[in-house]
Amino acid sequence: MPSRLPHLPPALTRRDVLFRAGGGFGSLALTSLLAADGVLPRPAPAATPTGSNPLAPISPHLPARARSVIFLFMVGGPSHIETFDPKPELDRLDGEQLPSSFGEIKSQFIKPGTPIMRSNWRFRKHGQSGLEISELYPHLATCADDLAVIRSCYSESFVHAPAMYQLLTGRTLAGHPSMGSWITYGLGSVSDNLPAYCVMTQPQGLPEGGAPMWGAGYLPAVYQGTLLRSGGTPILHLASPAGVGTDRRRRMLDYLQEMNRLHLGDGGSELTARVAAYELAFRMQQHAPEAVDLTREPDETRRLYGLDDPETLEFGSRCLLARRLVERGVRFVQLYSGGGPVNVQWDAHDNVQENHTKLCRWTDRPIAALLKDLKRRGLLESTLVIWGSEFGRTPVTQNGKGRDHNPYGYTMWLAGGGVKGGQVIGATDEIGYRAVQDPVHPRDFHATVLHLLGLDHVRLSVLHNGRNERLTDFGGRVIPQLA
Repeated sequence: MPSRLPHLPPALTRRDVLFRAGGGFGSLALTSLLAADGVLPRPAPAATPTGSNPLAPISPHLPARARSVIFLFMVGGPSHIETFDPKPELDRLDGEQLPSSFGEIKSQFIKPGTPIMRSNWRFRKHGQSGLEISELYPHLATCADDLAVIRSCYSESFVHAPAMYQLLTGRTLAGHPSMGSWITYGLGSVSDNLPAYCVMTQPQGLPEGGAPMWGAGYLPAVYQGTLLRSGGTPILHLASPAGVGTDRRRRMLDYLQEMNRLHLGDGGSELTARVAAYELAFRMQQHAPEAVDLTREPDETRRLYGLDDPETLEFGSRCLLARRLVERGVRFVQLYSGGGPVNVQWDAHDNVQENHTKLCRWTDRPIAALLKDLKRRGLLESTLVIWGSEFGRTPVTQNGKGRDHNPYGYTMWLAGGGVKGGQVIGATDEIGYRAVQDPVHPRDFHATVLHLLGLDHVRLSVLHNGRNERLTDFGGRVIPQLA
């Protein structure tokens, strides 16, 4: 008998249901694996890298103002009330007990009843904007109209490593992708011949947070920072072994690539990415020696960065190298001041005057030179320069001369990258302890930096353990004054 409902599909058998359900779950798993390998588009940028290069340039979500980033990280926590956040009330209350209206000071080492301590330096207004900067930074003060100073930063941890992880990865625990990794994941690399993400630490040692501060976490390893050595040759093994010329190296790589193609067939994204890494290494042998050779710079430029002064030579060399790297297309440069022994960090527990006098003298001239050099070369508009640290210092003294950690209110600044300079964003209370006006959390900072680079922090994500992870985690807002 013909069906009275011929337009309906035939009924499903139990076998059909099991087959379709099993195949559906398998397809979901396969899709996730292919996306992780880069075969399918990842849920981040508007476009996907073409070809086999995982670092190929990708179109941003939004019109971008900045193309690259130089992050000047001051390890240990500079005192904001000694550098960029003047507090006249500290002068008035110097030596007195903390008024109860400010609540209780929470820190690692401060004991109850510790008195307030005034700043050791005067602040003056600079530039057309009248931005107030401490006399610790006389050279940087000449760039006042380029700086957007955020005086209301805050975070959760007053312990160095967790606070560093939060500022650089978005979480207080190690293992999440760093800020530079997210940016290179979202935008790819501009340069075909140099790493997309470079890291420069001090010769004395690594920051307390160590390699997770520039690690790729659960992103593919190709997006982690490339650590350039401090002192001597920044990149090892650029020269071919003795007796192996460029032509021979090229023939060897061509043969290796042909063997890989025979093995790959029509797929194999992981092996393809490895071949791309070998190709980058070969190109770096041709181009990186020139990029890291500071002797190619004219004497005037070397003097500008302080390479003629033993006190500024080391940090100035790294600032100059940072400019050369972004000039050649490197996407993200992370440059550390401080690391290793306590006396070469900004961690001024014992004597803030002695500590900050030394470290500001090491960094002031090179940072000002970096901003001026980028500007005169037409690179400042496309290069976002960031100055900051994991936290600030307390308004009350530690041991009579030092200051303890303070994550509840501290300062960072941005310059270039389309940011309007000569402005102050937010404020701490009268003694510089807590952020009270327009507070800025690391999630807000990250959302803003991504926005300036043309990336929507909500859309920049990766599926990990069943969760769409992102740099800003569950929050983040773009700072309106910098948007």
